[in-house]
Amino acid sequence: MQIEIFQDMVCPWCRIGKKNLSDAIAQWTGEPIHIQYRAYQLFPDLPREGKPFLEVMASKGSPEMVQQMLSQVTRAGEAANLPFRFDKVEKMPNTLASHQFIKSVPSGDAERVVDAIYKAYFEDGKDIGDLQVLLGLAEELGLDREQIRDAIENERHTDEINADIAFARDNQITGVPFFVFDGKLALSGAHPPENFLKAFHHVLNKENE
Repeated sequence: MQIEIFQDMVCPWCRIGKKNLSDAIAQWTGEPIHIQYRAYQLFPDLPREGKPFLEVMASKGSPEMVQQMLSQVTRAGEAANLPFRFDKVEKMPNTLASHQFIKSVPSGDAERVVDAIYKAYFEDGKDIGDLQVLLGLAEELGLDREQIRDAIENERHTDEINADIAFARDNQITGVPFFVFDGKLALSGAHPPENFLKAFHHVLNKENE
């Protein structure tokens, strides 16, 4: 079974949804599941250097409303055993470089890269739009630092990223996380593990009809 995950690296619900999916996969005893990460940008118009986090969040509502949103995410993260430290997050980065990083590694390494980028941003407050931050993550993960540098500096995989974004637009995917199961079933949002398990069974039953 192949699951495509449309996500953006500054989306806290994407991190929670991915964790819940991983928890469901750990309980799954059916056919093997393969994950494909597909790019989405919540803030595609941000400059390469990004903008202050609170300045961008101010577009979502009043300071009180923003704080309520962040508190809700933090509580949901705790339920999934994922820390969120918004007090450390200073920058809302353009996520193109992080998507280029993910696209440039073998599929078997993609999950580690995605998890590392999420942790760097949401727990450590690092600027994941910064080349040196991403190269540091590559080094920590034992990946080819110069290959990652080349992918980002020379904008490799841009066609793939644009294709993902165009697919989302053409299929009315207007928010993330968004999960597509074998091209037969789609789920939008950070569902709990039991919902993902139901989706696995549903897709498997469809294939066996």
